[in-house]
Amino acid sequence: MQVGVVKELMPGERRVAIVPKSVEALRKAGLNVVAERDCGLLSGFSDQAYRDAGAEIVDSRGAAYQSDIVVQVRGGGAQGSLASIDKQLTKPGQTIIAMLDPLGEPGTIRELASTGANLFSLELIPRITRAQSMDILSSQATIAGYRAVLLAAIELPKLFPMMMTAAGTLTAAKVFVIGVGVAGLQAIATARKLGAVVHAYDVRPACREQVESLGGKFVQLQLDNKASEDKGGYAMAMDEDFYDKQRELLTSVVKNSDVVITTAAIPGKKSPVLVTAEAVHQMTPGSVIIDLGAERGGNCELTHANQRTVVHGVTILGPTNISSETPNHASQMFSNNVTKFLLNMIKSGALKLDLDDEIIRETLIARDGQITNPRITSLLSYAP
Repeated sequence: MQVGVVKELMPGERRVAIVPKSVEALRKAGLNVVAERDCGLLSGFSDQAYRDAGAEIVDSRGAAYQSDIVVQVRGGGAQGSLASIDKQLTKPGQTIIAMLDPLGEPGTIRELASTGANLFSLELIPRITRAQSMDILSSQATIAGYRAVLLAAIELPKLFPMMMTAAGTLTAAKVFVIGVGVAGLQAIATARKLGAVVHAYDVRPACREQVESLGGKFVQLQLDNKASEDKGGYAMAMDEDFYDKQRELLTSVVKNSDVVITTAAIPGKKSPVLVTAEAVHQMTPGSVIIDLGAERGGNCELTHANQRTVVHGVTILGPTNISSETPNHASQMFSNNVTKFLLNMIKSGALKLDLDDEIIRETLIARDGQITNPRITSLLSYAP
């Protein structure tokens, strides 16, 4: 079987789905690998590095799409209006593995499914122990949390650590992290390493121990959050009364923070607004907000996606693809995840779709022209 690696179409997407080191692992499993020319260039991987690992370099996207399996970072709904380009190249029976954003763009998935290809959406990898090495959301969120703190440190007109100098004592910066998933935990760890005083909040009370283990202080709000977490460990959408009370209580912490990093996200839904315009106006001029929920509307009411906004002296950044800003390591981690995911389905050099395997069953969203995932069929108003 042949695996094709293609260049990313989305503007600003600098990652590549498979790096040269992973090519070696795929070839050992009996797979041939072809890579579109310059697919890894923006991540720091040359065509020669792919050749040295045993891949064949092809000159066009169409040639790479002649493969039995095509692997990319963004496909389907995650490509926006560019999804039609790959749809024209996709063949019946072919297997596509990528981030497809099926919960956010189910209509695009329906169109791509009509090609008859097998579609695997990497965002849907279940949170079980066996799948940890395949979890692209966690690996990319790790980079996002780290990078968010560095952006904040650059923007903040203060130093993060406390310093006692001959010129006087400088107090440590106060960093508030909202959302204690993988990105939030990495942000806490990075901010603490830089010397900041860190507070963190999550709607899930169980996160308290993780925050404190990293040296942060958990903010406890008086809210009824018993139904705040789904079986996969993700935060669940709550009603608007809950969010109104949450915003009110968070304002008192936000206004006393030098840096606010928001990471709250609910799969397939608009990001909850947690930082109001009023809260921003109460912050000290020079403060910084890094909104990692910007791609789906933002956790801050004043966030504009992919823009730097200054309101009342407060700088608000809304990056939507922050992991891609560190493309070399982001690609390495993504590639390791995808390779483990793919090898889980390869038996004796052939692709085997064993639907008794929870990992395969949960990530397979379309097969033989039909949507197979109940969550997506529900969004499309189909009978599950």
